[in-house]
Amino acid sequence: MKALKFIKGKLGYGVGAIGLDLSYGMFYSFLAKYLTDVLGLKSSFLIVLTALARIWDGINDPMMGTIVDNTHTKMGKYRPWILTGAFLNAFVLIFLFSNPFHLSGVGIMIYVAVTYVLWGMTNTLADIPYWSMVPSFTSDPEERNILATVARTFSGLGQGIVTIGAPLLMTAVSQKTVIDEVTGEAIKVHDARSYLICAIVCAACLILFSSICVGSTKEKILTQSTEKFSLKKTFQIVKSNDQLLVFMLFAMISNAGWYLTSGVATYYFDVVVGDPNKQSMFSTSSAIGSVVGLLLLPILTKYMSKRKAYQASLGIAAAGYVGMAIGALTGQLMVMNICYIVGAIGIASMFIAQTVFLADIVDYGEIKLGFRAESITFSMKGFLQKMAYTLQTVIMFASLGISGYDGNLHSNNPQGAKNAITAMLVIVPPVLFVISLIIFTTKFKLHGSFMDDITRQVIALREAREQAAEDSAE
Repeated sequence: MKALKFIKGKLGYGVGAIGLDLSYGMFYSFLAKYLTDVLGLKSSFLIVLTALARIWDGINDPMMGTIVDNTHTKMGKYRPWILTGAFLNAFVLIFLFSNPFHLSGVGIMIYVAVTYVLWGMTNTLADIPYWSMVPSFTSDPEERNILATVARTFSGLGQGIVTIGAPLLMTAVSQKTVIDEVTGEAIKVHDARSYLICAIVCAACLILFSSICVGSTKEKILTQSTEKFSLKKTFQIVKSNDQLLVFMLFAMISNAGWYLTSGVATYYFDVVVGDPNKQSMFSTSSAIGSVVGLLLLPILTKYMSKRKAYQASLGIAAAGYVGMAIGALTGQLMVMNICYIVGAIGIASMFIAQTVFLADIVDYGEIKLGFRAESITFSMKGFLQKMAYTLQTVIMFASLGISGYDGNLHSNNPQGAKNAITAMLVIVPPVLFVISLIIFTTKFKLHGSFMDDITRQVIALREAREQAAEDSAE
């Protein structure tokens, strides 16, 4: 019975990640094309909107973390926010992918701006407490690792479902076709109705899976916090930790390269390939590579340092993208898909390594600042991811605007637009990887004898604190 309860709790917790990532994937992979093609919004407006929204996220995320820490209810402090955030995020997602008031001009711009920001806030409302809930289940480090692995696995499953399934679903329910000027064939493209139906499905699954998560889990270890949110304190800690700033820079640039591929793929298969359904196979390649990539870093670190393993991961990713570029320029989709597996392997290993580096940055900060700032340091990972999306959207919308892209033309867009989309998919990302690699290699110093010395100092401080605690107890 205990074993069944143990499995039920972990699977129930993991299921919650599927719903969150269905909404997350719908937002980041398909919203841009909906806004440009269906609503006809200008790229210049979207660049400003995404930048302002991310700045607000930088304030909202740590503030939400503090609010959660100071929540006390019969359900605990995490589960009420997960449920509330999931319901609100589901409804906002539906409104974001619809125009119920048939607005246009300034009206639709205001509507999109409000729903865009609200999506980010409601997503934070559920996402931060979800990922913060692991320590409330158990104090056993091994069980915590299992819980985190289960959640990350289900998270990847959610991303895979939406990126692979959404193009197929939207094509199946779409009522819009266009005539290809070259072949004369009628091509089914995604319309407003197809985006809305897909958003409704994702929203329903978000509510369902979050409810299962909340209903099948229980917070066993209750902690209380009296820490008050201080934006000034957050900025002071980040500013004082030079290696955290370096990390945020090289991680943001490399992550933006990966996100650019995800965001541009829907444009590429509609405009360049002329068949949105073929995006599903491309996304499947990414999912396969990501699973294999989870095993790469542990293997690499058996034979080389963390620093060299990270460099190797970025090198593998860049090599995969070179192959993708060859496939794209020669019109060989099979070559693109195979090489995308290689690129995704390197990227998955890169993401894991970045998480490991954060632990070293916390230790470095303790020695430099005189105190540990784990929560603030790790919260920067979410913030840099959002800044990476901002960099991605700036590159994407600027390129679409300059190249003359027209959302009404689909595969009949001018060759300049097709070339720009292809470049953003397979050429710009490896360039960003190389820039990130250069910054990492020349500026990130937490490795070798320097990091060994930091580790020794941290251990000495910990032992001193423990000894002081024992002496005071006596």
